[in-house]
Amino acid sequence: MQVFRKQLRFVRSMEFVMPEHKRPTLLLSLIPLLLMAFFLGVGYGVYRIRAEILLLLSATAAGLLARLQGYSWKELQDGIVDSIKSALPAMLIVICVGLLIGSWIASGTIPMLIDLGLRLISPTYFLLTACVVCSLVSLFTGTSWGTVGTLGIAFIGIAQGLGIPQAPAAGAIIAGAYFGDKLSPFSDTTNLAPIAAKSNLFDHIRHTLWTTGPAWLIGLAVYFIVGLSYRGQTVETAQIAQLQLHLQTAFRFHWTLLLPPALVLYFAVRKLPTIPGMVAASLLASFLALVWQQGPWQQVFNAMTSGYVSQTGYADIDNLLSRGGMMSMMDVTLIAFCAFAFAGIVQRAGMLQVLLDHLLQHVKNRGSLVVSTSLSSVAVALITGSSFLSILIPGELFAPAFRQMGLAAKNLSRTTEDSGTVVVPLVPWSMAGVYMAGTLGVSTVEYAPWCLMCYLGIVFAWLYAFTGFALAPRIREDETQPGS
Repeated sequence: MQVFRKQLRFVRSMEFVMPEHKRPTLLLSLIPLLLMAFFLGVGYGVYRIRAEILLLLSATAAGLLARLQGYSWKELQDGIVDSIKSALPAMLIVICVGLLIGSWIASGTIPMLIDLGLRLISPTYFLLTACVVCSLVSLFTGTSWGTVGTLGIAFIGIAQGLGIPQAPAAGAIIAGAYFGDKLSPFSDTTNLAPIAAKSNLFDHIRHTLWTTGPAWLIGLAVYFIVGLSYRGQTVETAQIAQLQLHLQTAFRFHWTLLLPPALVLYFAVRKLPTIPGMVAASLLASFLALVWQQGPWQQVFNAMTSGYVSQTGYADIDNLLSRGGMMSMMDVTLIAFCAFAFAGIVQRAGMLQVLLDHLLQHVKNRGSLVVSTSLSSVAVALITGSSFLSILIPGELFAPAFRQMGLAAKNLSRTTEDSGTVVVPLVPWSMAGVYMAGTLGVSTVEYAPWCLMCYLGIVFAWLYAFTGFALAPRIREDETQPGS
């Protein structure tokens, strides 16, 4: 019996001994990334195949190469689980964002904020006003596409009536829409960047202001100077007035509807846990929906789950407000799962470490690391035309390098947004570029020079990289916590 127990203890101890594997070569480590670039560039960029299946194909190829190196499926599965596990807190935040959007629309909070933004329109300073209003609406709705598809169409129609050139008008609209999208806690890409970099959402947003804020202000200054030549022209505000009329008819507005945003802001400023703050703001908004909108309570809960369905009868309003709900975030969550599955395999098989070791031989300082990350995001944006992938791929690839350099993860998430999210609408063959050009009737090549915020952010990111200004040091192990 004692012999059996000794043998059993020996077997159990062997279960925890990981076999040693040969270090992969640089060529072998490059193959999964090259295959992923090919799959995404051709499959997504040319044939518009969904990125999820292409990322799974990339993960399969990486897994087969890892098997040739002697890795078992159990080891690779553990790598996938560890990779996804590290991103689960941020994914929960993404789901809570859907909850928040649905409840805020149902309560009338977001429609009221849109109405307030529309009141800021100034006929004299059209470009400046268009950019500011689109920024505010996109900030509160978290959608650049929805903002351009509704207010953008209204503004481009006003520009035509004023005789304002279409290219600067479209550029101001798109720059404003992406400014708000980039800083909105309701935006999918704004939530995805901290997931990939393993940083905190609100820390990321505050840190992004260092690059996005100056770029946006320079754009406003240019729009102001250029817009002075349009002074004295009158504007027909019928389209804007119609939007406001339908909003005020469909929703009852009251100052208490500003309490949910104030609550989220309070949690952010006090650096309190993010998810409880979002849930509390959603519950408050659902209560206000019952008080002021007086709809059935089932409709409010459905809006929080599957999204709000606007039925004002006015297409522009219905398109903008029919959104939100936890289910709307499943696409973002799924693509993140697939990307982290690929990342987990290449990490566990040692391929990512090999690539980083070779990269760091050429990256001698923090400045060159930030620039390398920025160029990688731009390259992925050009190859795939996807804002999601331009965040996820460089984020996963460079996260260990930022840790080794002692840089906070929010530097990485900021860089991927500066060089990925807002660059995609400037790529003519991207879905965003096609959508913006088709919606506003202005080609990408024409409006791109006027989207100053979209590319000046890269300039500030590089400037800070080499001067060390606004580069945050890493101060804690778990950077998904507020105050990192």
